[in-house]
Amino acid sequence: MSKDFIHISDLTSDEIFEILDRSKWIKSQFKQNANYKPFAGKTLAMIFAKPSARTRVSFETGFYRLGGHALYLGPNDIGIGKRESTADIARVLSRFNDMIMARLFNHQDIIDLGDYASVPVVNGLTDFNHPCQIMADIFTIIEKKDKVENIKISYIGDGNNIVHSWLELAMIIPLNFTIICPDNFLPDLELVKKAREISSIKISHSPNEGIRNSDVVYTDVWASMGQKDEAIEREKIFSNFQVNESLIENSGKKTLFMHCLPAERDREVTDGVMEADYSIVFDQAENRMHIQNAIMVYLSENN
Repeated sequence: MSKDFIHISDLTSDEIFEILDRSKWIKSQFKQNANYKPFAGKTLAMIFAKPSARTRVSFETGFYRLGGHALYLGPNDIGIGKRESTADIARVLSRFNDMIMARLFNHQDIIDLGDYASVPVVNGLTDFNHPCQIMADIFTIIEKKDKVENIKISYIGDGNNIVHSWLELAMIIPLNFTIICPDNFLPDLELVKKAREISSIKISHSPNEGIRNSDVVYTDVWASMGQKDEAIEREKIFSNFQVNESLIENSGKKTLFMHCLPAERDREVTDGVMEADYSIVFDQAENRMHIQNAIMVYLSENN
């Protein structure tokens, strides 16, 4: 395994399933309040160029509950590539900490952190990908469906970093994955090409057609952080791509709904879908902590 967790596609299939199994076990230990403290006496440096509720809380709480201490470093503490070079930050933090997690804008910065840090680096999100989220998502789907084989997953919305990490996963594990997006909001087509070597990857511009026979329907905000100045224009473009009760019914199956959160209710998804009994968004959110814990334990044991 690589020293770091930066792209899902850096893992082997065996490594992915080992992490998923470890996540299930760690979650069971949490539910039993077991005294499992693999990070006793260890510290995690958390770099946040982008703020986040779930990422900070899940990493900080998870690392603490595994016996360690997580240190929050916000934009005013560390200016990645601005106040100080990424290489220098990586080498300094490595002298003080056992692991680094970073939530950043520029994807090259997380690559540079991994290259220059002597301790494991975990990608908490970049503009290009979001590997921890998709690992949590596939863990949640397996919890609900007991498998990933022959499960149609349909993502509707912008071809963004969430889609890129789904494609990275599809490069390693065979998936049935449909991307439903406006024509000018496609994901990285090189990733699509690579994923198609082992997975069924379809691209549709029609929500009603693309959604048919979906076991899982997934969406995200139309304008991500750093794109809010485009929000009004994007709302016009994506207005026909809202996940609503009618669209879910059109899938023709008992479909699960997923969203990586935060959700802008009654924009990309209706309040009714968010609150429906087929919505598993909060199971998803909880599983971020368990999968991240499993990733960090796995990195710690293999470095």
